[in-house]
Formats: sequence, structure tokens, C-alpha cells
Amino acid sequence: MRHRFELQVGPVAFRVGSAWAGPVAALRRLYAGYPAPAGACDFTVRLEPERPWRRWLRPSVAIRGDYMLPDAAPLALAHGLLAAEMGMNLQMALGQRRFLLLHGATVERGGRALLLTGHSGSGKSTLAALLGERGWRLMGDEFALVDLADGCFHPFPRVVSLKNQALALFDDVAGERLGPVLRGTPKGTIRHLRPRSEAIARMDEPAAPRLILFPRFGRDLAAEARPVGAAEVFVRLTQASTNYVTLGEVGFAALAALVAGTPASAIDYASTEEAVGLVEALWAA
Repeated sequence: MRHRFELQVGPVAFRVGSAWAGPVAALRRLYAGYPAPAGACDFTVRLEPERPWRRWLRPSVAIRGDYMLPDAAPLALAHGLLAAEMGMNLQMALGQRRFLLLHGATVERGGRALLLTGHSGSGKSTLAALLGERGWRLMGDEFALVDLADGCFHPFPRVVSLKNQALALFDDVAGERLGPVLRGTPKGTIRHLRPRSEAIARMDEPAAPRLILFPRFGRDLAAEARPVGAAEVFVRLTQASTNYVTLGEVGFAALAALVAGTPASAIDYASTEEAVGLVEALWAA
């Protein structure tokens, strides 16, 4: 590709190539401070025109790479940064075999990790980002990486995708840590947040799991926390994993050990302050 950017995020190295300079320049700004890979990259993402003429005429970005979804719709060039992020997510979801992947966010305090997982729109990314600004170490937003041998979470602190109303909660964050505002995307208005420098500096430090939370946001919900039984946790996490079936027995063993050794709760909340309060109370308990 004419334009290329390589970066290391925790234990995974990416190469992102683009037919246009803009998406790569945006990636360089957003991931400033991340190390370059010391060796070969694990995954390659390519941002290419959907058709040769779409490089210049109504530019259209197709997401391609080592792993692809043939029916994926292209994005407008204005959303090239989002296309690069989606491309990295796709490589992980379809190609990662070294870790059990769980769709969720992880944060750490005192050497122990908290997993936040749930359906899209449950508020886990926003909650994890808020905790990352309030004394917790943000270990990852899109994927939790579970070690297949010892069950620890490995940091994967890529930028956090903030959506719609959540953007206003981070107005006081330094501007250089925020990406451009992307309007009219398939998920509405999006802006990416770079984790704090500590999260990047410590992204080679895994943490043992201590608590699993299933958050649910709703403006009409009463703030509540309730325990979740092991059987339900196991089923929910199999549904949240993109490679559980592919890993086979080793994936089953890793997930069973995580569920057996980690308490879990579900929390409902109508505001971020309620959510942070519930998290702190459960963590202290």
C-alpha cells in the first residue's frame, strides 16, 4: 500500500496500509506514543478503493486484510479512521488464536482485573473509559484477552470508541488524546479516545481476574446490583467470545476456569455516576 502504519498494542502487532494518506495520518495522531513492532506484524489491514475509480470519484473505502468479510459494506473516505479500527477488530475476531477473546472491556486496580461485558449499547465502553480516567488502568475496550495457560487478562489498550451522548462526558480530556468527530457513521456520531499514558506504558503487564460485571444502561432503570450464577455467566461469555468454538477444548478449559474462579454481578443504572458508584461498591465488597 502507498501509505502504511505499524503499531504494537499489548501482545499484538498490526500493519495498516491505505490507498489514501488521510486514514494513516489520523492513525498516527491518535496512536501517538504507542511503540512500533519489534518484529513481524501479526495482522495486516488494507484500506482499498471498492473499485479502482472509487479512489478519486466519490472515494469508497473497502476493509480488507488477512481476514475479510466478503459482504462488508464500504465506508466513505471521511470515515477512513473508523475503517482502520474496524479492520483491526476484524483481524482479531477472525484470526486470533493465542488468547480466548471476549467482547468486553477490562480495567485494573491493585494488580487485579475487572471485566465489563454485555450487549452493544449496554454502556461498557463508556464505563470503562470513565474508570480509566478515575484511577483505574484501562486494559482494553473492544476485546478482553484471556491467557489460555494461566487465565490472566493481557492488556490490549487500543483507543476507545465513544458514541453519541457519551462524547460530552469527556469534554475535559486533553485534545491531543481525542480523535476527530466522525458524524453519520453506521453507529451514529463517534469519537475515539486514546487511553492515559500509564495504560500504554504498562501494556505488557497482565492482571488476574477479580470480578465480572454485566452492565445495562437505561434512563428508566433503577440502580441495582445482583449476583449472576456460574451457569448463566458461562453461557453469556460463550456468546461474547468470537473464537471460543474455534479454540475447542483449550477454550472451554480457559473459560470454565475463569467462571469458576471469578464472582460475577449484573448492574443496572441510569447515569454514569450511578454506574461508577456500583462498580466501586462491588469492588470493595
